[in-house]
Amino acid sequence: MVLGAALLACPCGLFAQHGGGGGHIGGTAAGGSGLSGGNRATGIETKDDLRTFHEIMAVQATREQKAAYAVMVKSTAAAGAELQSLEEQLGREKNASAGAGRDKTFDDAIETARTLNKKFLGGFSEEQKSGLKEITKRLIKTDAELGQLASGLDQEVEANAASSQMVSSAQNLGRALAGFQHAQVDLGEEMSIAASDNSQESTFNIPAVKNAVSVANQKIAITTSGVVFKGQVQDGENTFAVRLSTDMSDLQLMIADVMRAALNRTDRCGERIEIRTAALTPQAPAGTVHAQLHYERWRCGTMFGRESMDELVEGNGTIEVKLMPAVAEDGTLRFAAQIGRVDADGLLGESLRSGALGEMLRDEITESVLSILRQGEDFKAALPAGTRRYATLQRAQFEGTGSGRLNMLLDGEIRVSNENLAALTSELKEQSSQSPERSSARPELMSR
Repeated sequence: MVLGAALLACPCGLFAQHGGGGGHIGGTAAGGSGLSGGNRATGIETKDDLRTFHEIMAVQATREQKAAYAVMVKSTAAAGAELQSLEEQLGREKNASAGAGRDKTFDDAIETARTLNKKFLGGFSEEQKSGLKEITKRLIKTDAELGQLASGLDQEVEANAASSQMVSSAQNLGRALAGFQHAQVDLGEEMSIAASDNSQESTFNIPAVKNAVSVANQKIAITTSGVVFKGQVQDGENTFAVRLSTDMSDLQLMIADVMRAALNRTDRCGERIEIRTAALTPQAPAGTVHAQLHYERWRCGTMFGRESMDELVEGNGTIEVKLMPAVAEDGTLRFAAQIGRVDADGLLGESLRSGALGEMLRDEITESVLSILRQGEDFKAALPAGTRRYATLQRAQFEGTGSGRLNMLLDGEIRVSNENLAALTSELKEQSSQSPERSSARPELMSR
């Protein structure tokens, strides 16, 4: 008992002899006050390691972000290719007029790249915004520089400046675009995308599929392209994220003809509808159809053996229908539609806002646009044949790409077992290496 009391009262001498690496606790043998020891992990170091680990994990990209990143990087590369073609053409020509068309193509490409870049940054979580603040600043700065230089080149082309001056501006723009690309790559690495997930073995391009839909004897081009991105292995299944983008600019140009084919009526004893103008505009994640119309409603009867006609309603009005894309339970695209702003007076205004006329126009507008999209683009049809049975559509939305242009974004997933992985990957690689654009014909829509 005396020995035990002595040890408890003064344990320093005993414990000073223990320790794997010759480490010591306290006293002059430790080389100073505090903690030391070659093989002993301190509490402070462990805390710092965990903090760094959590910070790294907080900025990791989600599966959806990885797919969006691949689309963004692809669009930036496409802008670079267009700029190179523009620079080569400006070098060959003595004036700007011959390069004007190529400049417009480049403008569209760079605008799409910048829009996708902004959208990608806008989708960050609060942790990602904080952890990626510095590199995001650099990317935003290079984006602003790109916009200024692209605008300057446009002005030179419009002013028919000297070819040497425009070539020099294009070269400066090329250097800025390279900086923009490098910043995107750095961002991808910070989010653990570029180093492995964005490699050739895990990202597969879906070549553009161009379909022609006929409406009232006119062709509407619907072009769909995208990216398939290999994700994680879960429960013995390999997952691939799919993102497809459908260019709806041709439908936007012809939306008035589409609305006339669907809505114009000339019933002698009934409704007469004439669509005067129409527009389809982005209001992400929705799209909005604005239709200006002339409306009449007539009633026919017989009086004293003679037919009589009475005009019950007559007037002009504008109706706005908001289309929100969604995915039905069977995996098909659908729209949730609602009537927005209505500009009309009297009985016509009431009928458009809350009556049968407004409901009919809403339903017909929705069905017309949806029918064209279902014929012009098909989520599974754009994918290689061997992958379609494993693919499911999960989300759809409209997106503006600048200058009022409208795209439809389709996000989905492919799940395949290990046994079928090699065949599916081989087919994705084969399609990824095909020609940039494929086309197919679609049947004509019946007009009223």
